[in-house]
Amino acid sequence: MARIPTPGRVRGTQDIFREEQRRFARVLDAFDRVRRLYGFERVEVPVFEDTAVFARSIGETTDVVSKEMYTFPDKGGDSLTLRPEFTAGIARAYITNGWQQYAPVKLVTSGAVFRYERPQKGRYRQFHQIDAEILGAPEPAADVELLTLADQLLHDLGICDGVTLQLNTLGDAATRDAWRDALVAHFAAHRGDLSEDSLTRLDKNPLRILDSKDPRDRPIADAAPGIDAFMSAEAGAFFEAVQKGLDASGVRWTRNERLVRGLDYYRHTAFEFVTDRLGAQGTVLAGGRYDGLVESLGGPATAGVGWAAGIERLAMLLEEPAAERPEVAVVVEDDRAHDAAVTALARLRRAGVWAELVASGSPKKRYDKALKLDPAETLVFAMDGEAVATRARVLRGEASRAAGVLA
Repeated sequence: MARIPTPGRVRGTQDIFREEQRRFARVLDAFDRVRRLYGFERVEVPVFEDTAVFARSIGETTDVVSKEMYTFPDKGGDSLTLRPEFTAGIARAYITNGWQQYAPVKLVTSGAVFRYERPQKGRYRQFHQIDAEILGAPEPAADVELLTLADQLLHDLGICDGVTLQLNTLGDAATRDAWRDALVAHFAAHRGDLSEDSLTRLDKNPLRILDSKDPRDRPIADAAPGIDAFMSAEAGAFFEAVQKGLDASGVRWTRNERLVRGLDYYRHTAFEFVTDRLGAQGTVLAGGRYDGLVESLGGPATAGVGWAAGIERLAMLLEEPAAERPEVAVVVEDDRAHDAAVTALARLRRAGVWAELVASGSPKKRYDKALKLDPAETLVFAMDGEAVATRARVLRGEASRAAGVLA
């Protein structure tokens, strides 16, 4: 009979196991611990949304919407999209669930996101992010708190060395409009030298040309006017307050005047934590203030600021986590003691002790298996005549937890 072929893994996806899973868990555990210190609530949002949620919020001219979204009609004929990021879905939830009554809200979430792009180191078509947002707080203190949370997370993970916080401002609406006009004039003067993508952006979103990676665009983008010449007094004061807050919090940063967020709703602070340890995929955490996002989805005027980080990229920067080891190996030396061993195993686990049962193979193989588990102690069940005999041996540490539980 012909062997049935096994379906392969879909390109751009991954099966996460053992060491990689330990790295993932390390990131998520640290994120949960730090978010509690800052009073951020956990929220869960759907994996898919109405396509309009992302098209209207992220922007039709972005690569994410025009090239990378997984969009499909469901059986009812509605156009749905697998989430390519979290912020738009959280903003939609903020509106539809009436979370304005709780404003300001500090929220975090994590999970899988989906983008159709060329898989490469640290980049997948189904990948994973952690995400933090503050909605309903227009003050620069909210930006500072989010950035301080991010900085503390990186320190907690032990990956702050070689990671730099790059900071910029996109100003307020008046600043941005004046800067946008200057950029349009600059890029229009070089229309014949721009890439095809940048020509499209010139008419719809010229700020996106500033972060173009096309070598045809780089000299033109590098020569473009900076935002500081167009900064309003109010926008300048906001950015200065963010800088002072970061300094007071002990967060190190550097100014990057070319750092942009190309969507129309972004205002004021824009930032990226970048490293040179991941090659071209150097951004490990990024975000900014998006005071116009909720309005773009039909909600009330609402201030917002947030960031997201790829778990895969953070995990790649971690030192290899140690494998977890059980506290107790329960070894059945004599099969007649099996039931007593199982009873003890259940009591240990109910008491919060990680215990593993070793009851197959020859007695020698059982002891070998127990040693490979590398437990803190072993608990051996044998027979003394017709009675069950128990022997305990502490291998790591000074006290026996098993003895205390089973006494």
